[in-house]
Amino acid sequence: MDDIADRTAEALIDERLDRLVAEHDPHGDRHEFMGAQYDLGLAWVWFPEGYGGLGLPPYLQHRIDERLDAITEHRPRFFDVLGHGMGAPVLLAHGTDEQKRRFLRPMFTGEEVWCQLFSEPGAGSDLAGLATRAVRDGDEWIVNGQKVWTTVAHIATWGMLVARTDPDQPKHKGLTYFLIDMRAPGVEIRPLRQITGEAEFNEVYMTDARIPDANRIGDLGDGWRIAMTTLMNERVAIGGNVAERGEGSIADLVDVWRNHPDPRLADDVMRLWVAAETARLTNLRAEHNRRAGTPGPEGSTGKLVYAELNKKIYELALDLMGPDATLYDTYEFIQPRPGEAVSTDIRRRFLRVRANSIEGGTSEIMRNIIGERVLGLPGEPRVDKDLPWKDTRRG
Repeated sequence: MDDIADRTAEALIDERLDRLVAEHDPHGDRHEFMGAQYDLGLAWVWFPEGYGGLGLPPYLQHRIDERLDAITEHRPRFFDVLGHGMGAPVLLAHGTDEQKRRFLRPMFTGEEVWCQLFSEPGAGSDLAGLATRAVRDGDEWIVNGQKVWTTVAHIATWGMLVARTDPDQPKHKGLTYFLIDMRAPGVEIRPLRQITGEAEFNEVYMTDARIPDANRIGDLGDGWRIAMTTLMNERVAIGGNVAERGEGSIADLVDVWRNHPDPRLADDVMRLWVAAETARLTNLRAEHNRRAGTPGPEGSTGKLVYAELNKKIYELALDLMGPDATLYDTYEFIQPRPGEAVSTDIRRRFLRVRANSIEGGTSEIMRNIIGERVLGLPGEPRVDKDLPWKDTRRG
C-alpha cells in the first residue's frame, strides 16, 4: 500500500476501534466484546469484510492488537490457537461461504474451541499413511479410527479431521478433510499424561462416529492439500509469533540470570539473547510477507529455530539455577481448562519445551522441508508414493 492508502486504512481501523470501545465494555462479557470485535472487522483484518476482516494487509493487525492489549484482557488464549492459527486460514482458503458464516465467529470469540485430528499411532511423521476410515452413508460419513497427541481435545467443540475415504488410491490421494463434533456419539477422548504431570494432549477414538457431509471441507480426495494448508499455518502459529524485543522465553532466561548470576555463563546467555533477537527479527520480516491461505516455507524455518532455541534457553536457565533446578513443585495430574492459570515455573517450562521439537512436525521433518523446498536438495526416497494405500507396508 502507498502512504495515502496506509493512512486511510489506519484511520478506518482507528474509527472501528473507537466504536468498539465506546459501545462495548472492554471489561464486560468476553464473548460479547470479542463478537463485536469480529463484527467490526477487527478479528483478522486481512480477512474479507463479513468474515471478521476488512480486506486490508495483515501487518495492520498489529495496530489493532497493540491497542486492545493495553485496555482489555479479552484477547485470544492458548486454547484458541488451533482455531485462530489453523482453522480460520483453512476455512478462508477452502471452506464454503456457509461454513465460514457458521464457524468463524464462535471460533474467534472462543465460544467454540478447535483441535486437530491428524497424527495416529502408525502415522506421525508419515501423515499420509493414516488409517482412520470414513465411509459414506447417504448424507453422512461413518468414521472409525484412532488419533493421538490431540492438543486440548478434552475441551474442544470441533476437530479438524483427515480420514481415508479411498484405500484404492495412493496414500496422498485417498484422503478427505472433515470437521467432526467432538461431543458426538462414538467420539471418546482419553488424556495423555505428559512429563510435566499435565494432560494437555489426548488420544481420540472414533467408533462409528457420524459426520454430516455438510461438514466436509473441500472436495472428496482433496484432504492432503487442505492438510498442508493446516500444517503450514500451524508452523507459523508455533514458530512465527513475533514478541517484543527481549520478551518470551529469552526474558525468562534473563530473569534467572538476574537472580542466579554466574560470570562463567555470561557469554552463553549473551549468545542466546542474540540468537533470540535474530530469530525475532527474521520472523518480523517474514510476517510482512504472509497472507491467509498456505504460507511459504518460512513457517518451517521459524518453527525449527523456535523449537531448538527454546530448548537451549531453558537448559541454560536450569544450569544457572544449580540445585534449585531439581525442585519442581508438583507432578499433579491436571487437564488444562480455560480460566485456569498456567504455571510459569521455569522447571515446568524446561520440561514442556521438550515437545516443541515434536509438535507441529518434528525438527527432522522441518529440516527435510527446508532442504527440499528452499535449498532444492534431492528429496527423501518414497518407494510407496504411487502404490494404492491398501498395498503399502504399515507398522
